[in-house]
Amino acid sequence: MTTDALLAAYDEQLRTDAEMARAHEVVREGPLLWGVFDHGGFVSYRDLGGLEGAALDALIERTVAHYRDDTGVAAFEWKSRGHDRPADLGERLLAHGFVAEPRETVMIGEATLLDVDVPLAETPEGPVVVRRLEPGPSVVDDLTRMLDAQESVFGTGRGPSVESSLAELESGDSEFWVAEVGDRVVCGGRLTPVPGTEFAGIWGGSTLPDYRGRGIYRALVAARARSATARGIRFINSDCTDMSRPILERSGLQAVTTTTPYVWSR
Repeated sequence: MTTDALLAAYDEQLRTDAEMARAHEVVREGPLLWGVFDHGGFVSYRDLGGLEGAALDALIERTVAHYRDDTGVAAFEWKSRGHDRPADLGERLLAHGFVAEPRETVMIGEATLLDVDVPLAETPEGPVVVRRLEPGPSVVDDLTRMLDAQESVFGTGRGPSVESSLAELESGDSEFWVAEVGDRVVCGGRLTPVPGTEFAGIWGGSTLPDYRGRGIYRALVAARARSATARGIRFINSDCTDMSRPILERSGLQAVTTTTPYVWSR
């Protein structure tokens, strides 16, 4: 598929309602959906309906007021995309007290392109084992170790909780995968099918610094893609850093746009 066709599928299938599927509360305001989740607030939209200038400023002000006055969230995210219009959206968000987080690249491609064998060499501490977390007596410990490893890499303080992750795992909404060396999680990530779409997202993939360059991230991606293919999922999408983008590009995924989270905090 062409980049334009993939971007059109992304905009049509993965924005608005798909991003609100697990929200506790959703309010519609013009082109926006204001959601409240376990981890905070999130703003979604397909496009801004041509709003610009003073009208857009007023919408941003109403959004801030809603989360500040009508919810108990400590922070919320306005997730912009590089092809959003108007072009000065980011500047206007900054002027209203938002802080821009690092820009990431939105990658999309056929799940089958990622389903490859990735040999893993043994580390000095022992072999690398890639496995899917399953419900059971050890799953809380498994999730705790996985989320602690991710937080040590990303350090946002806004990641999912163990409780919400456990609920997501037990409901089947997401698969949780880890790569371990001994009892240490060295890389972890989720596969999240998006109901009603052809997509599943791969999230996380946070490899500890001492274990990078060994193919561990590629192996975790391949395992999740294999599972997605078995589920009948066509497309994999990921918001990736500059570190993971080359790996996904070599696998055949295409960069279709960028995304910059703008975060407002109390």
